[in-house]
Amino acid sequence: MSTMIAAPATEHATTAASARPQPSRPYLHQVSLFRILTFMSVIGIHILDRTGDPDSVTGNGVMLLLHFPREAFFTLTAFVLMYQYADRSFSAPHFWRRRFKLVGIPYVLWSVFYWAYSIISGASGIQQESPGAALRRLAVELLTGEAWYQLYFLLVSMQIYLLFPVLLQFVRRTAGYHKWILAAGAAIQAGLLWSLSHPPTLSGLPAALWNHIYVTVLPYQFYILFGAITAWHIGSIDRVVRRFGPLILLGTVAAGAFAELCYLHSVHRGLPAWQADNVFNPYLAVYFVALIAGFYTLSTWWSWLRPKFRAVGVISKYGADRSFAVFLIHPIVLELLMARSTAIQHHLGMAWGSIVVFAMVLAVTLAVVEVVRHAPGSLWLTGRARIEGPTALGRWIRSLSAQPSLTSHDATTDSAAALAGSNRN
Repeated sequence: MSTMIAAPATEHATTAASARPQPSRPYLHQVSLFRILTFMSVIGIHILDRTGDPDSVTGNGVMLLLHFPREAFFTLTAFVLMYQYADRSFSAPHFWRRRFKLVGIPYVLWSVFYWAYSIISGASGIQQESPGAALRRLAVELLTGEAWYQLYFLLVSMQIYLLFPVLLQFVRRTAGYHKWILAAGAAIQAGLLWSLSHPPTLSGLPAALWNHIYVTVLPYQFYILFGAITAWHIGSIDRVVRRFGPLILLGTVAAGAFAELCYLHSVHRGLPAWQADNVFNPYLAVYFVALIAGFYTLSTWWSWLRPKFRAVGVISKYGADRSFAVFLIHPIVLELLMARSTAIQHHLGMAWGSIVVFAMVLAVTLAVVEVVRHAPGSLWLTGRARIEGPTALGRWIRSLSAQPSLTSHDATTDSAAALAGSNRN
């Protein structure tokens, strides 16, 4: 999420023995757009989920195509980590200290924030909850990632961090057999998805554990392997993207169409629309993998434009820096805009209304993020060190207050000279 990774030069050696410690590599620029696209899709699906009709066939059909962020995000997490450490010396304690500080502290702080908001707003659905009951609920929500609906992403990410030393050694030692590892992972994934989309009848503790399996790495094990092994073979992957990029995007479109056909078939057979677009439907795995490949292709093409167009680099840098904070903050913005969002969608219709609401949520969230990123506690709230200097909004307000008075020619000249001197500094 907030990881710096290297740009590929050549294919990794096929044996683990060839891995030698190397310094950090340059930033891999295509990851920036991949991250931006993923987090924008998170906002989109949350808007549709919070404001849409759960029985709408069309609405759930659109949501179906936006269900990929968790799979894409965990693929990216494993990809970033493996690429960074594949050929470098690795210290698990040092790695854990850094990663858990950058993600674990924001996870706890934002969990407490959303827990407190649920009490103040009554969103918890519990009337007159006692202080003891509220604290017990907070403890459970910290363990399950359920203080708010997006925070389980971070809980699963921390599980990936915890297991990464084992994953790193596994990928190194199985070099030469990675295609078979992926095939086995795909078979296990198919079995897991079938079980999750056909849940057993359970009660008590087993039911509680089963209902929380989505906050563990188990349903995402294939995507973690996929990201890690793809990073190991990054040289070959980039050559495939250069040669077959248009075909990869065509495959993404075809996989999306296939997913929609399967969804409509399920609805036609009588399955409720909200159930037919279950993220764990096995057929969606084909679409998710194809979309991840398509996003990586688009992001690679985007990165090729960076040397020619300065705006590409600016957008990528800004978006990659703010994306994690946007992910953390946008739910509270959406929650506070819910009443207005419903009115806008009623007035403009669901399609255009959702687009306008998306723009509103994104704009307000970015404004809040800009303030938080410049705040003293930015590292603990966003996993990134504070940006020094005034915000863009602050600079604009300062420029307005610094406009010269037009009462006289001399005053104008003096003010302009002072302003010019300030700009030089």
